[in-house]
Amino acid sequence: MKKAKSVKRGSSAKRKVANSVDEYLARVPEPARGTLKKIRAMIRSVVPADASEAISYGIPSFKYKGWLVGYAAFANHCSFFPGALPRKFADELKRFPTSKGTIRFPVDKPLPATLLKKLAGARIAQNKLKDQKKPKK
Repeated sequence: MKKAKSVKRGSSAKRKVANSVDEYLARVPEPARGTLKKIRAMIRSVVPADASEAISYGIPSFKYKGWLVGYAAFANHCSFFPGALPRKFADELKRFPTSKGTIRFPVDKPLPATLLKKLAGARIAQNKLKDQKKPKK
């Protein structure tokens, strides 16, 4: 039986998962890189000091008492991943394409700072609540 030929999809350097957030961002072309750096700074401004950054599922993410939020660049848009989107943000999200747990926005225009900070704050509150409900050992 013949072995099927593998299909190349770009260089292996592009397909390799980044080991750090800085490495991920270095690989992103402008203007998306600048947009993601703004997103990162906005998130950093609201997360607790003991929150951490990591690459999770191949994208930059923040962790605080579990996974918190993530963000990424794609060919034609950037995305912010706040988990399940609370209904209370429906009006503010009307002008953005959304799907379960994802908000898409242009590569050259970050989400509004107030909205992003509200979403990150809501996720922090959710994770704190979940952590409080965990049985103590």
